[in-house]
Amino acid sequence: MSMPPSLQVTAIPAFADNYLWLIHDQQHAAVVDPGDATPIEDALRSLGLALNAILLTHHHADHAGGVAELLSNWSVPVFGPAGEKIHGVSRPLHEGDVVDLPVLGLRLNVLDVPGHTAGHIAYVAGEQNWLFCGDTLFAGGCGRLFEGTPGQMTQSLAKLAALPDETLVYCAHEYTLSNLRFALAAEPDNADLAARFEQAQQMRARGEATVPSTIGLEKRTNPFLRYREPAVLRTLQSAGRLGNEEPVAAFAALREWKNSFR
Repeated sequence: MSMPPSLQVTAIPAFADNYLWLIHDQQHAAVVDPGDATPIEDALRSLGLALNAILLTHHHADHAGGVAELLSNWSVPVFGPAGEKIHGVSRPLHEGDVVDLPVLGLRLNVLDVPGHTAGHIAYVAGEQNWLFCGDTLFAGGCGRLFEGTPGQMTQSLAKLAALPDETLVYCAHEYTLSNLRFALAAEPDNADLAARFEQAQQMRARGEATVPSTIGLEKRTNPFLRYREPAVLRTLQSAGRLGNEEPVAAFAALREWKNSFR
């Protein structure tokens, strides 16, 4: 008896630097954060896939803008955050909910990760060790705080950092080089970080994606998971950006610095 096709994740580039994620078994597919329907439809055709579900992490147009067009071609459920109003969502989700996609043999656990937006969620495929985190955690960085607070974002990132180190981080943007340049300014003596930056530069020079990352790598090199580290605190204090070492204040100072870092 032949084994069923194994699940895989394919990056679909969109806009200037987005990644739309296609989870598929060579027959059926679910798409995460389809900001643009056209590249998704092109990929479905070229790979011979039928769309079975749409998964949304938050309401921003570069993540949800393609939903209406996809629904005009496919009658599928649209999963998304219960705390945000997104046109087309038919299955609103809270933390603790489980998304079962039996046709793909895929089960996703839902986490509430507010900060970038007020109702942002993430999806964790525990069996595969996959994380689809939208704009909460990036390779080497984190999302801007458009709607949430530093306190919310630190709690959200802590949830993601608690996942197994081998968890693959499928974030939604190719921001890695700019994130790592900032990370080196925040923690210049981190050898793991220097090595990661060198590798990422080589990957981009070859036209390769730098994501997915892993939770373990992020914990070793991402300043937004390392804002409690003495070396990061010293950098913030010597730059006059931090008056005390209270963790949320340190995170807020780091995020504010990144907002204007060039």
